[in-house]
Amino acid sequence: MNSKKTKTNADEPVLSIGKVAQALNLHQRTLRIYDEQDLLVARRSKQNRRLYSLNDIERGKLIQFLTRNLAINLAGVRIILKLLEVGKVKPELYIEYIKDVAKSAKIDKKTQEYNVERLSKRGKKLNKAVKV
Repeated sequence: MNSKKTKTNADEPVLSIGKVAQALNLHQRTLRIYDEQDLLVARRSKQNRRLYSLNDIERGKLIQFLTRNLAINLAGVRIILKLLEVGKVKPELYIEYIKDVAKSAKIDKKTQEYNVERLSKRGKKLNKAVKV
């Protein structure tokens, strides 16, 4: 018997926009906006469909955390993502790293919950904080 062990490459684009939207609990249009804003750029298949990797999902979780819990706009998100890239922080460590930074900036859980509540009243489709 030929048993091959397959190792998943976290950077390999294999997930459709629908699967990623479902995993991140957001609308596909939001992913398209992130793509247009160069925040979460999908790679394209031969059929020109958007494909995302596991690391892209981690990046999407971070974007949600920053916008929902810390009330950072997309321009601020772009700066933070660039800083993480320059600092060579691994995607799976993004949120923990930002949580540590937020804690040192005295942005506690209560402030984050307040941000989620405040943003949900602005017509955004937010019901809860990003669970990480």
